[in-house]
Amino acid sequence: MILRAFPPAPGWSPDGRRIKAELDYGRGPEKTWVYGGLRVRDGQQVTMTAPSHNSAFYQRFSQQLEEAKPAGDIYVITDNLSSHNSISTRTWLEDHPRIKHVFIPVGACWPNLQEAWWRIFRKAVLAGQTFTGPEEITQATVLATAQLNSRARPWIWGRPAPPTRHLRRRYIYCL
Repeated sequence: MILRAFPPAPGWSPDGRRIKAELDYGRGPEKTWVYGGLRVRDGQQVTMTAPSHNSAFYQRFSQQLEEAKPAGDIYVITDNLSSHNSISTRTWLEDHPRIKHVFIPVGACWPNLQEAWWRIFRKAVLAGQTFTGPEEITQATVLATAQLNSRARPWIWGRPAPPTRHLRRRYIYCL
């Protein structure tokens, strides 16, 4: 073993082990929640940020969904959170008959196409980012939603059929 005559690289201890950095993570009073809705027929999204995840903000988001689709019924496929099924939300839904809730079964997120969209949204907006406050999260959410809506396409559940293979040459062997 040869002794070093120079200091170790930053992030490494003198004995050659990686230094474990303390995580700088906190969930203080400035939490930000992102609400999102996906219109499957054309791929358009509606997003909203809020400082809390409660019935009042869910109702505000539902109002934005209603304003985004001016005509016809709106079917909201949602999970069983208490804010989605609270008494105040059910009362609010009685005053807005166009919005109809469909609750997915517990433990079965796969029927909800929104989950696939969340994966794309998180990758586009939140992955690898460091935000200093709720304003930056709101700005990133608005910008990413506009970018995703500019290239939106209808969402299809399942995989498309594989293309048929066309052979360029056909050989016929005669015996």
